[in-house]
Amino acid sequence: MVEILPHLNALLNATAATLLFTGWRFARARREEPHRVCMLLAFGCSVVFLTSYLTRYALSGHQIYLGTGWDRSFYLVLLTSHVGLAMLVPALALRTLYLALRRRIDSHRRWARVTFPIWMYVSVTGVLVYWMLYQR
Repeated sequence: MVEILPHLNALLNATAATLLFTGWRFARARREEPHRVCMLLAFGCSVVFLTSYLTRYALSGHQIYLGTGWDRSFYLVLLTSHVGLAMLVPALALRTLYLALRRRIDSHRRWARVTFPIWMYVSVTGVLVYWMLYQR
């Protein structure tokens, strides 16, 4: 069972990235309700991802990257930036979501300008890390 979790995690990251981008596009078009739905779904995907990731890690530990040379260096830089920023996403996403649900739109927009690119980067690089670890 645990062997399917990395694939599920990559799917959840890809889905979150797609929803984030789509929600951002809706926000730019001033389409509030579809924006809200996409962002809540992206948040839900990220919560399920975090639960699945922590479960996989608890059951099987960390995965070692087997590449060598420049691709190993690239992987380590990618992983370091991914993990460092991933630690910020829950707090940023919760704060941004809280402001939106409280209808504090100006504050929500200011936070979203920071939260969106970080969350998007983490979601996309999560898929890249998965690909480098499991699809080589």
